[in-house]
Amino acid sequence: MFFPISDDDRRLVKPAYVTWALIALNVAAFVYQMSNPAFTYGYAAVPREITTGEDLVQPVLLQVAPGRAVEIPQTPGPVPIQLTLLTAMFMHGGLGHIGGNMLFLWIFGDNVEHRFGSVRFLAFYLASGLAASFAQIATDPGSVIPTLGASGAISGVLGAYLMLFPRNRVHAIFLFYVVSLPAYTVIGMWALTQLVNGYGSMFISQQTGGVAYAAHLGGFAAGLLAGWYARRQLPAEPPSAFYWVMQNDPRNRRR
Repeated sequence: MFFPISDDDRRLVKPAYVTWALIALNVAAFVYQMSNPAFTYGYAAVPREITTGEDLVQPVLLQVAPGRAVEIPQTPGPVPIQLTLLTAMFMHGGLGHIGGNMLFLWIFGDNVEHRFGSVRFLAFYLASGLAASFAQIATDPGSVIPTLGASGAISGVLGAYLMLFPRNRVHAIFLFYVVSLPAYTVIGMWALTQLVNGYGSMFISQQTGGVAYAAHLGGFAAGLLAGWYARRQLPAEPPSAFYWVMQNDPRNRRR
């Protein structure tokens, strides 16, 4: 499995203010979560709450195996409870969860923001997160297990990046080496992993949580669609800064 650490894009880019703001907001929300656990239980997205409109405010006892049950904490959430679809995408379950997500957003988000424009990128990011949540809810509408994380929205960013910058070089760790590969290889392998693991999870009980692969795939599909549409509708991207300098340097002879 490849683990991306940076990308190589010489295009002229403006500061990615929305990407930076999203990272800051996710980090701030995580810090608040650590100091207030009840916030996590109240503002994560619970499929049953979304589909019924009922805010679960008391712990739910969930039977996970014969003779074995676990208690799922629940606390009051926002009104209407469907607002948790938005709040949940800025919350995370641990340092590894938020660290990996923010690294991916930092690597891939600025390129997509540059191509979409800041306002459109923000709308796209939130829409991808919603698409991810709906995909996850569709797999088990009655689940009382809270779902949270920016993974679905960031999966959308990956899908758009794949459509818009398929040949960008992505630097990734593979085994003990840093390799440089085209984006379609790195993101393609990531998508394949989500498909395989998601299919495998269908045969394993997910009653006590786990990875929301359906959310990842739903967000990724939304990103692919948005990236495809952007390629058809947005103006052609300007040449890279490197290309412009080489073309306008009088010391260079064209042939």
